[in-house]
Amino acid sequence: MTSATHGDGTLVAPSGSSLVADAELPPGARVAIVASRYHSEIVQRLLDGALQAVEDAGLEPARVDIIPAAGAFELGLLARAAALSGRYTAVAALGCVIRGAALHFEYVCSEASRAMTLATLDSGVPVGFGLITCDTPEQAWERAGGAAGNKGAEATAAALASARTLAALREAG
Repeated sequence: MTSATHGDGTLVAPSGSSLVADAELPPGARVAIVASRYHSEIVQRLLDGALQAVEDAGLEPARVDIIPAAGAFELGLLARAAALSGRYTAVAALGCVIRGAALHFEYVCSEASRAMTLATLDSGVPVGFGLITCDTPEQAWERAGGAAGNKGAEATAAALASARTLAALREAG
């Protein structure tokens, strides 16, 4: 991620308004990482990034459960089940879909995306969207720790940031 295109993440509230500050993650916070087995070498790099994001957030590895999924299409169901279990403060869903000659690329990407959105909305638990959708294997590698960053780390960090913001909203009443 570059500051030239994404900025540094700083937001400033205009005079008279307030910016909700993130709260701490609740004691005992746990994270589920749902990871596709399809394109496993690429997904492993996403998983490595996700685990680094968890560590960067101050959580111990013992607070992470890794849930394998057959492929991208199954991510939404498993992310929803994890989120609804009441066990997790945040969930990240990691996978990779590379466009091929078959027409199902758009269907898989669209339905996997929709399922993860529904998992978040149905549960109220943040689900980080770490599904790489690209045209070539080279693009996938770039997004799995290469020149384009690590989308697994970014998705996990986003889910944890949302969990902290939700905690702040709950504290504010």
